[in-house]
Amino acid sequence: MATGGGKHSADMTPAQALRWLGDMGADEHIGDTPVDRYAQSAAQSASQSAATSAAHPAERPRPAAANPARPAVADAPDLIAPSQGARDARDAANAARTLEELRASIEAFDGCSLKFTATNTVFSDGHPDADVMLIGEAPGVDEDRQGKPFVGVSGQLLDRMLAAIGLSRQEQGSKGVYISNILFWRPPGNRSPTTAETAACLPFILRHIELVRPKVLVFLGGTAAKTMLDRPEGIMRLRGRWFEHISDGLEQPIPALPTLHPAFLLRQPAQKRESWQDFIKFKKKIEESS
Repeated sequence: MATGGGKHSADMTPAQALRWLGDMGADEHIGDTPVDRYAQSAAQSASQSAATSAAHPAERPRPAAANPARPAVADAPDLIAPSQGARDARDAANAARTLEELRASIEAFDGCSLKFTATNTVFSDGHPDADVMLIGEAPGVDEDRQGKPFVGVSGQLLDRMLAAIGLSRQEQGSKGVYISNILFWRPPGNRSPTTAETAACLPFILRHIELVRPKVLVFLGGTAAKTMLDRPEGIMRLRGRWFEHISDGLEQPIPALPTLHPAFLLRQPAQKRESWQDFIKFKKKIEESS
């Protein structure tokens, strides 16, 4: 209910007028003459602008340099230099001469924050003498609990797909597979790893490959493929194509094939056909290399 100010409240004090309006059931008070709030706002803004100008006189603009100098690399080392954690990881990884030493170096490494929220260090599974090395992204909750890669639902699907082409993590040589991840600790909540976390673990997985020296590498999922191949394309453009993994510690390049991650196949069963084609490809590559 609204009411206008009139003769009924002309002789009242403001408090009495307010009380009388409430008793009458009014919830809104409208004056006898309209008020232009937009004009008031504009005037107030103009007043504030004038006060600001008076307090802070405008500075004369400075002419831009014709050829502004770009900062030298030495002036901004943080933009390109690896983190201390990545440098420590590289030194520790390069010092490892066996898989046992590499595992010990990873378990002693404190340069990745994921280690302090994980239950276990997930190093590898399968036989290191297998011809195929599979590399995923990071452990999940089941892997973190058991300390082995790909033991959850997606790992079970992976085992069935490998068995379909005659491969197993229990075998070695041309019938076996060896499995690891880029990261050795589970990100909290299975979130995506940060760039710093990946950089801190990357030297270890590179050294891991050098020590195992598989005949064929298979990168499971987009993160593993893009990180290991240092390419910007997504997994749907990378999968099914052969690349070469090159490292200073290897005598010759290793054929590498990106394919879809088993967890993705669980969410998108229609993509299993493409993944099956990739498995046939690397199975054929193993036979040729043997």
